This record gives sequence, structure tokens and C-alpha cells, in this order.
Amino acid sequence: MTGTGEDGLHDGLDVAGADFGLWVAGVDYVAGWRHARETADRLNRALLAAGFELSEMRAVASSDEDGRGLVRLTGWTAPADRLAGLLEAVADGGHGAV
Repeated sequence: MTGTGEDGLHDGLDVAGADFGLWVAGVDYVAGWRHARETADRLNRALLAAGFELSEMRAVASSDEDGRGLVRLTGWTAPADRLAGLLEAVADGGHGAV
């Protein structure tokens, strides 16, 4: 479920800052990414269950320059706006409009 969406060339290991040469010898980037991948998969399953299409909004696993796992949420503005409404409704105790 992880990856960047429809561009299969970028699916998989994504280390934030790798374009800037921030790879440090001895840092276990893969361990952080694996944990982030599990979390991103969980979030993607929740998005699917809530009726989102992963081609429009998805969680993507990566790791930072220290090897910590990161999960980025990426998507089009309309689904992001819908997600914001759902989160606001939950924060409002389910009394808000979705």
C-alpha cells in the first residue's frame, strides 16, 4: 500500500533529504522506514475504510536524516479538505458537519 501513488518508479524506500546527500554512514535508515511503512499501511487502510481512493490521498513512508521513520500524507486538495472535515467532526464530538 505504500509508495507515492501512481508513479511506480518511486514506490518503496524514500528517505527525506536523500536528494541533498544526507546519507550518513552507520545510520539505519531502513529500520525507521520499515516502521513508517507499517504505520503508513495502517493509515492507508483507514483511509480506504473511510471511502478515500489512494490515488487521491495516501500515506507515504520515508525516513529522515537521523533514520527516524516519517509518514507523509499526500493528496489532492479536495480529498484533503474532506479529511479535514472528518477530523474536525471527530474533534467536535461528532456534532460537526462533514
